[in-house]
Amino acid sequence: MTTAAPLDTLAALRSRLTPTALDWLDRALADAAAPHEPAGNAQTPSRWERHFTEAGRHCPGDEDAVRCLLLATALPDAAGLTRLYAHGTAAERRAVLRALPLLPRLAPAAVLPLVEDALRSNDTRIIASAVGPWAARHLPAHAWRHAVLKCLFTGVPLAAVADFERRAADDRELARMLVGYAAERLAAGRDIPDDLDRALRLTPQES
Repeated sequence: MTTAAPLDTLAALRSRLTPTALDWLDRALADAAAPHEPAGNAQTPSRWERHFTEAGRHCPGDEDAVRCLLLATALPDAAGLTRLYAHGTAAERRAVLRALPLLPRLAPAAVLPLVEDALRSNDTRIIASAVGPWAARHLPAHAWRHAVLKCLFTGVPLAAVADFERRAADDRELARMLVGYAAERLAAGRDIPDDLDRALRLTPQES
């Protein structure tokens, strides 16, 4: 699998969307920015929330970036974001996770359950979206270590783990876990994947 590409800017999107898609995007962003827009709920979503779910139909291939722009414009509260995630498709959940760095006003404690849920997934694209910049800054050490192991278990490239080198550099507990995992693989007659070998070299080694 490939890791998620950096989020597109509005200018980059405008350079490749069709006129029809651009017209829809402009209306969707205007609705997201409207101060009178009601919060909505699962049964009666607000207008911008409907645009969020319909992005794949109007901007196929660019729906992830479009959804992130809508979230960054609407700035939903924690309850609204949680509702979008809980009722969303896998693609919509990925967009919520990727947009977290664009929503700095949300308290980390309110967002953490979404990331924890994503890390329990077996969908590698959701896992990759969950270990981005937000996780690098806010995921507690214990949960972050297990997220790294989850990536190794499921084949998510460690390149998806934002700021991996910085967090791993002084983490002796992560080093212990990685050594244990490598030993289990060798005992089972399995090889050491390149990502695991790289992680072992980046973490502190016992003298």
